[in-house]
Amino acid sequence: MANEIPDLVAEVRTGTGKGAARQARRESYVPGIVYGGGKNPLPIQIPYNYLLKRLKAGRFLSTLFNLKVEGHDDVRVICRGVQRDVVKDLPTHVDLMRLRRTSRINLFIHVNFINHEQSPGLKSGGTLTVVRPEVELEVTAGDIPEQVTVDLAGKQIGDVIHIRDVPLPEGVVPTIERNFVIANIAAPSGLRAES
Repeated sequence: MANEIPDLVAEVRTGTGKGAARQARRESYVPGIVYGGGKNPLPIQIPYNYLLKRLKAGRFLSTLFNLKVEGHDDVRVICRGVQRDVVKDLPTHVDLMRLRRTSRINLFIHVNFINHEQSPGLKSGGTLTVVRPEVELEVTAGDIPEQVTVDLAGKQIGDVIHIRDVPLPEGVVPTIERNFVIANIAAPSGLRAES
């Protein structure tokens, strides 16, 4: 489970609207808004280089942050959208949503495959075909799993791994109700040609 919640440092943005947002961008900030949680929206600005570093680190949209804004209580937030410049693909605006520990949210969680060497299908030349490297799950904001683990021990050629075959942490459910495929073990190309 994700125990350490990273901090996201921001400042209160004075003024709202296009003019204030443009002024923030001129001063090397990315304007944003924090909404939800039964409170009024809070216009913020995040230092441009700091935000870019966070975005390049990856998983920004599926990470729970502890938002630190001077003069306000720390609050847990999750990013609900990053608007980007059409040409330069650089961030121009950030939407953050306040969460309680008990809030239920939908996130894409990374799928990790273990015990490759204990799979007879892979040992005999089969190939692991990953259909979904990430799965969308409904999770509690206080207990966001870092990853979903799929055990490949004992898997043979032709075996298909569905979402219901994977043990999920307590309280975590897939957002799609059908039993979708995560991965399968395909026969090596030589074996397929013979058959």
